[in-house]
Amino acid sequence: MKIELIPAIDIIGGQCVRLTKGDYDQKTVYGKPIDMAKEFERIGFNRLHVVDLDGAKNRHIVNDSVLREITSNTKLTVDFGGGIKSHDDVDAAFQAGAQMVTIGSIAVTHPHLFTWWLQKYGPDRVILGADVRNGKISINGWKEDSTEDLLPFLKKYVDAGVKNVLCTEISKDGTLSGPAIDLYREVLNAYPDLHLIASGGVSSIDDIKALDKAGIPAVVFGKAIYEGRIDLEDLWRAGQKNN
Repeated sequence: MKIELIPAIDIIGGQCVRLTKGDYDQKTVYGKPIDMAKEFERIGFNRLHVVDLDGAKNRHIVNDSVLREITSNTKLTVDFGGGIKSHDDVDAAFQAGAQMVTIGSIAVTHPHLFTWWLQKYGPDRVILGADVRNGKISINGWKEDSTEDLLPFLKKYVDAGVKNVLCTEISKDGTLSGPAIDLYREVLNAYPDLHLIASGGVSSIDDIKALDKAGIPAVVFGKAIYEGRIDLEDLWRAGQKNN
């Protein structure tokens, strides 16, 4: 497979959790984030997607100490999102060791600020988060739906220099019901040069292979790991084939 494999760790209260469709009332706890991060590194993964769900809910970074613990004790390349609303939040994420930040809500509510960060830190360090529900971009920890349609929203930032987009189909997230491949194809048909990171619904290695076959550059996956649907050793071996 050529697709980039990015395991995910979502954090609430310093613990590794997964939600269903972004619902904080549908939460399952899976232990310590540092333990999972070390396991990903041991197997051979070099990327990690970390989401501060407390931060997303409270609109400022909360779990930067957990991020620092991961970056201080592994060599994983970490992208961090959740609650990044200010210059202080961006600085806190980078100071805690994140190599990249994923920013979504601010790109909707304060586009000039997002564009400023994109210019300051560069398109390799700023990932545009595009979380979609019913075709609209969702913000603030998926608590609110904006009026922004996905493709015009992306065009605005592709024109501004965005290269990396993390696209989550919220109705799929945490459901293990399969990824929204048609949605990702639509995005890549419109913007073929994007490094599109698919997120939501991955339930098996076959789902990841289907994304790879569809030409999706990268995938984030989480719940399928924690629920035992994906064996990480098997996935890593599959990922090495044809690379």
